[in-house]
Amino acid sequence: MTGFGAAEVDGFKAEVRSLNHKYIDISIKMQTAFMRHEIPIRNLIKERFTRGKFDVIVSLTDRKKQRIRIDKEAAKELYNAFLDLQRDLSVPGSLDIDFFSGYRELLFTEDFEYNVDTLFHAFRDAISKVEEMRKHEGTILAKELIGRLKTLKEIHGEIEELSSGMPQKLKEAISKRANEIASDLVFDESRLEQEIALMAQKSDVTEEIERFRSHLQQFDSFLLSGDAVGRRLDFLLQEMNREANTIAAKAGGTRIIKLTIEMKNEIERLREQVQNIQ
Repeated sequence: MTGFGAAEVDGFKAEVRSLNHKYIDISIKMQTAFMRHEIPIRNLIKERFTRGKFDVIVSLTDRKKQRIRIDKEAAKELYNAFLDLQRDLSVPGSLDIDFFSGYRELLFTEDFEYNVDTLFHAFRDAISKVEEMRKHEGTILAKELIGRLKTLKEIHGEIEELSSGMPQKLKEAISKRANEIASDLVFDESRLEQEIALMAQKSDVTEEIERFRSHLQQFDSFLLSGDAVGRRLDFLLQEMNREANTIAAKAGGTRIIKLTIEMKNEIERLREQVQNIQ
């Protein structure tokens, strides 16, 4: 789910953006002097979230807290080394103050006077705002999921009704047709009965329908739990899709096949939305 939060506390500013992502992915940008706080910041995000792409920016807005220090000894050595090189190679020109700007990272260091608690105060405020936005979006998404789940339950109910008694009906139809075809032939009636019973048994989708019902009930339960259930919902939808494929293959019949196609379409729509749930 998406979210944004920003907070500024006593010269520190923290910004956090959250985008949809199947797993958790965290990117943090801050000045080198603050990098020792990167891992604690990552851990704070992981404590609250299990999914999402997070972009974090922590910056110092109060420049009064910033101190620039120059390594004068290193600057002298660098300057003298280039003067020697200039003389040895007879290179014309002069070295002025702009020469040192190319060696900023080598010669310049930044020191900050700051309170680490202030830094984390700003970050926690920002991440709380992200969490609030994500919860609001999650409430809206949950309503849509419940609506699609209702459609899926209706399709499941119609398939259950159509498939009720289907093995017996199939057995009777095959027996009738077999007797019509083989009325003048001599055959093993017991063997024929066994084969017909086996064919009827293979078309029985009672177990698949019951498992599908169980998955629907679990889906309902997870949605209402308020926990981080995104991965569990995704797994349930994979299992529902498997049962739908089996029902279509075993039960046959134009109407049931059409219903399983509708069922699979709803499952796919749910899977796309579930990827955004923590």
